[in-house]
Amino acid sequence: MPAYLIVTATIADREAFLAGYAARAASLVEKFGGKYLVRTPGAVLLEGDFGDGGSVVISEWPSREAALNFWNSPEYGEARALRQGVAHCQVLLIEAPAIGG
Repeated sequence: MPAYLIVTATIADREAFLAGYAARAASLVEKFGGKYLVRTPGAVLLEGDFGDGGSVVISEWPSREAALNFWNSPEYGEARALRQGVAHCQVLLIEAPAIGG
């Protein structure tokens, strides 16, 4: 069953974030079998406390296990350290069958 990582982020220094973390993470998503469905700034808050202007990233994975292999890999741990002090993130992992057909 496919799995999805859903990330909401408030980014303090977009230039540093893109040059460091985002570039490294993108190569690792592909390496571990994931693909991006959405990567965009400028979210509009309609409800809750996340905040206007946040970024949203959604990646699709072949399985929950594949997503966790990525998330728990030493390579991604190094990449994740690059966003310290640059971005505040909330990350969710869900499994869900494809809708439609």
